[in-house]
Amino acid sequence: MKSLKIIHKIGLVVFTIGFFTFLSLFFLGQYQLDKNVLKESIGEEAFTSVDKIAEDIYGKKYSNQFAFVSDFKSILNETNTEIKSRFEINPSLAEEIAKSANVKSFQQSSIDKALGEPSGEAEEWQLKQLKDYTGWMEGREYESSEELVAQLQKVISDVNNSIISQKGFSKDNINNKAFTIAKQSEVGPVVQNPWLWLFLAIGIPIIGAIMYLLPKLKTEHAGIKNDGIFHSALKNRGWIGILLGTFLISFYVFLYWFPEYMTSWIVMVDPLSKMLSGNPASQWFMYGFLYTLAILVMGIRMIIKYRHSPYQMVRTVSVMFFQLAFAFVIPEILVRLNQPYMDLKNMWPLDYSFFFDYRLNEMVEAGTIGLFMLGWGIALFTLGVPIFTYLYGKRWYCSWVCGCGGLAETLGDPYRQLSDKSLGAWKIERWLIHGVLVFAVVMTAAVLYTYFTGSSQLLGMNTYSIRAVYGFGIGSIFSGVIGTGFYPFMGNRVWCRFGCPLAAYLGLVQRFKSRFRITTNGGQCISCGNCSTYCEMGIDVRWYAQRGQNIIRSSCVGCGVCSSVCPRGVLNLENRDEDGRFNQPSLIGNDSFGVQS
Repeated sequence: MKSLKIIHKIGLVVFTIGFFTFLSLFFLGQYQLDKNVLKESIGEEAFTSVDKIAEDIYGKKYSNQFAFVSDFKSILNETNTEIKSRFEINPSLAEEIAKSANVKSFQQSSIDKALGEPSGEAEEWQLKQLKDYTGWMEGREYESSEELVAQLQKVISDVNNSIISQKGFSKDNINNKAFTIAKQSEVGPVVQNPWLWLFLAIGIPIIGAIMYLLPKLKTEHAGIKNDGIFHSALKNRGWIGILLGTFLISFYVFLYWFPEYMTSWIVMVDPLSKMLSGNPASQWFMYGFLYTLAILVMGIRMIIKYRHSPYQMVRTVSVMFFQLAFAFVIPEILVRLNQPYMDLKNMWPLDYSFFFDYRLNEMVEAGTIGLFMLGWGIALFTLGVPIFTYLYGKRWYCSWVCGCGGLAETLGDPYRQLSDKSLGAWKIERWLIHGVLVFAVVMTAAVLYTYFTGSSQLLGMNTYSIRAVYGFGIGSIFSGVIGTGFYPFMGNRVWCRFGCPLAAYLGLVQRFKSRFRITTNGGQCISCGNCSTYCEMGIDVRWYAQRGQNIIRSSCVGCGVCSSVCPRGVLNLENRDEDGRFNQPSLIGNDSFGVQS
């Protein structure tokens, strides 16, 4: 027993060393810009403008990504300034055009007279843009020369505003190029030996974690124990938990908006990406890899912890399998086979981009397999959700299949007791999660409207703006930054409870048309409170157990932990006929005192 405790402590030390090695990669990168890499990345036309400005940093070695990215972005911004000054049209040209124009019937030939014969690339571009932007004005009558000048000045302003998007680098383009160039320009130790650093930064923490977990098979009893968890600096909003939450939030912020600063981590997993898909790693491959490892390693912890419960062990193995096979490996292999990337277990509206134009076009153009993917995705949420939720409740997906649920049930399990059980939190939950579902439906309807009609305007709103707002606010901030980063602050199911539109859809079906319920035996309840404490969805399970009422809340994901931690066997997950789900007798002890609807 003593030797097992030593292994347990050594495992913690090994994990800590490996984790800090992983963090150190953030600061180990070295960068050197190569002219050929730059040319290949931004294209030959844009390179002509950038090359002159970038001369000073060719071959210069940077010791960190912050200085390199800053200088590179400055180069592109300077290029934008130079391009704009070269192609910008002087607003006074509006008066020159108006002088030779007929206000009673505007003709584009007046533009040729004002500009004269183009003498270079800039003049040719200006002439073409002015004609493109004034095509609708041909033959139009104006009341005065002043009105025509005002209209021409607006056209010139629109052309000038379009220069960067057409000839230069937009903000998004700068960020994308910064990531691509930073990754291709890294020359540090990680690039030279990615397999070594993969072992040091990922392999060693895994070895340490397993050494830390396995001794618990012999040194600790199975199940949840109230052994100081509310005094833990890691598990009860203590300083370690705050540091971990800060790290998770920072990780997601960099992942979504500043991946150019994560290049060492991404380069480290390049060999794995090339093995699976044949392509270099992106930030999303790196994220999927880490996400999968977290579920697998912490899944081992779950199996050890809940080894007294066959239900918990099988459920944990299920989420580990679906994450590894369906969410990580199979989509990468599909890419290697030149097929659309798709997580076959993910569905709308959780996969909110499923009906985006590029996704639909990709599936349609892929032929038989693509059409199968389209049909499968539609069938999954139109038929799979109502049928399987009727038979098994939302647990069939949220607790057995879903990757978000899988991460919450494994990596997030130490924080399940932090979920707010108050009535106020429940009210906020209902408004938020159903509000996100409505938002997802409206956004998807707008996207499909644009796809079939070609118009980006719907009821006075730009459909692309609706899509962008949803992707930023819900897809990134809510599901990522808050949904996972807030584990150590608000519990492990923040996203599932307050924001997931699919959970809202599943919950509506489960609440009103399902065979699933958690039955309770009020006569056996000793009011220990374990069930409520460890309910990750913020349900006061004890309130129902004391009254002998079925738990049929729409938020319940059927994880079964409340049953697993009950010392008296009061709670039981069941799939039975719908009769009796509602209006069952309320009990205190063995004495019935009426019926609660």
